[in-house]
Amino acid sequence: MLNGYYDNKLPKENEASLIDEPIILRVPLVSQYAQAGYLCGYADAAYMATLPTIPYIVDHEAQGHYVAFEVKGDSMNDGTEDAILEGDRLLCREIQPHLWVDSKLHIRKWDFVIVHTEGILVKRIIDHNVENHTITIHSLNSMYPDKVINLADVKQIFNVIELQRPRRR
Repeated sequence: MLNGYYDNKLPKENEASLIDEPIILRVPLVSQYAQAGYLCGYADAAYMATLPTIPYIVDHEAQGHYVAFEVKGDSMNDGTEDAILEGDRLLCREIQPHLWVDSKLHIRKWDFVIVHTEGILVKRIIDHNVENHTITIHSLNSMYPDKVINLADVKQIFNVIELQRPRRR
């Protein structure tokens, strides 16, 4: 103490300290109801501009193309803490196509959102055959069998970065 006051150079115990300004990433949201439109308009900037955006607080400057998807269906609900439930919102980062055509995906680390000709799929990828241009997708819900899909039918692949779950009673 100096003259009855704390030295301003040292942080006081149990005192909040300032942090850098948070980085807020505004991400387009593809709701359950917008999924059919997204399949047709994902490459159209005018369509993407019509989607609502939601904020995510991130700890560093975001690199890449981010989209949030609202989960539809129960294929990833196995009743465990890994489950992805209908209504969850997934913050996703796009994997550029040359990265999944020319080399293997890092499938052990992520869940994925796959924009496929048949719809938007939230899955685990359990195999990626670069030579045959296929991936094998897996649902956590055992009622859905694994399926091999051709990458020629895939428009986009996203890593799931973060899950937001609405409060449920």
